[in-house]
Amino acid sequence: MAESKNVHEATDTNFTTDIGASSGLTMIDFWAEWCGPCRMLGPTIEAVADEYVGKVKVFKMNVDHNPETPTKFHIRGIPTVIFFKNGQPVDQLVGNQPKDVIVQTIQKHL
Repeated sequence: MAESKNVHEATDTNFTTDIGASSGLTMIDFWAEWCGPCRMLGPTIEAVADEYVGKVKVFKMNVDHNPETPTKFHIRGIPTVIFFKNGQPVDQLVGNQPKDVIVQTIQKHL
């Protein structure tokens, strides 16, 4: 799991209350331990979470432990980062994206 205290764990159980009912911008990194690009993206997600603390809620969801939510959002490949605004998906990035691409996406929705 994440090293940053600003990255929270999303699960099938807490998704509705922590993400679906939240206001503002929320970002979820859908990942798995066996996924190399997911592990490479991890430090970038943590850096973004630390940089945007108070502006963006950042979560990571392990797709192996939580199969329902990734299926609901038709996730076919990981890592996939989905951005939610007021509980609704507004943007999505697939693959190990550079930090500036993630930041540009955040800025677009803040």
